[in-house]
Amino acid sequence: CVLETDLVDAKTEFGFVTREFRPRESCRECRRGDRNDSINDILDDVTIDNYDMGRRKSRIVVTGNTYDFHEAFKEFGGRFVRDLEDREGSGWVFKIKNRGGLITLLQKEKKIAEKVEEKRSGCEKCNGELDEVKKFNMMFKVGIGPEEEEAYLRPETCQSIFVDFPRLFKTMRGKLPIGIAQVGKSFRNEIAPRQSLLRLREFYQAEIEVFCNPTKLDDLEKFSEVENTTLRIQLDEEVKKITCKEAIESGIIPNKFVAYYLAVLSEFYEKTGINMEQSRFRKLGEKEKAFYAEIAFDFEVKTTIGWLELVACNYRSDYDLSSHANKSKEKFQVMDNDEKVLPHVFEISMGIDRSLYCILEHSYRDDKENERVVLSIKPYLAPVHVGVLSLVKKDGLAEKTDEIYLQIKTKFDSFLDHSGAIGRRYRRLDEIGAPFAITIDHQTKEDNTVTIRSRDSMNQDRVKITELEAILSKETGYP
Repeated sequence: CVLETDLVDAKTEFGFVTREFRPRESCRECRRGDRNDSINDILDDVTIDNYDMGRRKSRIVVTGNTYDFHEAFKEFGGRFVRDLEDREGSGWVFKIKNRGGLITLLQKEKKIAEKVEEKRSGCEKCNGELDEVKKFNMMFKVGIGPEEEEAYLRPETCQSIFVDFPRLFKTMRGKLPIGIAQVGKSFRNEIAPRQSLLRLREFYQAEIEVFCNPTKLDDLEKFSEVENTTLRIQLDEEVKKITCKEAIESGIIPNKFVAYYLAVLSEFYEKTGINMEQSRFRKLGEKEKAFYAEIAFDFEVKTTIGWLELVACNYRSDYDLSSHANKSKEKFQVMDNDEKVLPHVFEISMGIDRSLYCILEHSYRDDKENERVVLSIKPYLAPVHVGVLSLVKKDGLAEKTDEIYLQIKTKFDSFLDHSGAIGRRYRRLDEIGAPFAITIDHQTKEDNTVTIRSRDSMNQDRVKITELEAILSKETGYP
């Protein structure tokens, strides 16, 4: 939609692919399915015991029906085995690359299922009995080509940036710090999509990866631009308003580099129309943050359905580049002046759909005094910039209205409307968020002036037709 495109265009920044499996349980009565999000706590309790497996030389023969070992091989085995065959009466035979790793994996799978079974209760919806725990792949599997070669849709957009970083840095004549953004569709196999735009299987994601020299995180000249920018940071249960400079001095934010980008993010959302008094940066604890993150903040906004995470801000250190380098044997180090460094990464990962929802909700208001509903969206984000209206259709006003509409429609998102009472047409434009309305009346034919009405104030001013383009350009341009 136009508003979604405007939101993406409004920012000049932002733009792992992992195969993630989680325990899934479903109710036998109502078939409600849930992802077990206490998996991290469960993993903490898992201990490894000896596992009864037949062994011979470079192979392991697995017998019994405790697991579907063929599926286990397909999903996990590539890290540990070279080949797999089914011998009748003797189970699956694995040619082992990493015997200890495979045994540990299978043991852990069994223990996870046991721990989930111990900790779970009945269905939250109907109190029915829960079915057995199953593995659930949160990536979408697809078949490519006539042979349906196995592949997976990306669950996020950032990994291609990391893989291509040496090439991107070279072709962009890069100098640290450098930000690389990507905007596009991501796909996550959510068990229960719900709440309209808030939890989807297919969604727009915009991520920016800022690569930096880890020895210069407090050597940032641009920090002076934002040192007095106020951030709302949640500490325990309290949201504290604090400047970037004070946040660093108190140790809430570890360095100027992270503080700078949190401030830029805050300023961006303020310009989209989000009520910043209803927002917060929530610092994540050790059990909440992702495994790759050394420092993590979630930017959240309060809505009618509660606090909603819009942006994940993670200091990923060199986790991604070092992992790709170790696996590919390629060099990911770059020169920063005369120093050779493996850059660290600060990531800002934005959900476009969720952001769009919050902008709409925070912009909507019921103006009871004037008996109207208004979408007070920022003019530069509005899907319709201006309505062009004729007071009446007769006396040549319709033709004059068409002429003015043709003049401005190529530069502004315009809506032409001839029919209905003028007050009702104003209200319709208010409801869809059009910030301005131009009315052509009988005086227009006499002196080439029109009435331009502001959505928020409802003020009407008389201006010359020749001035319309300059006025609209100024009012609908990005700040």
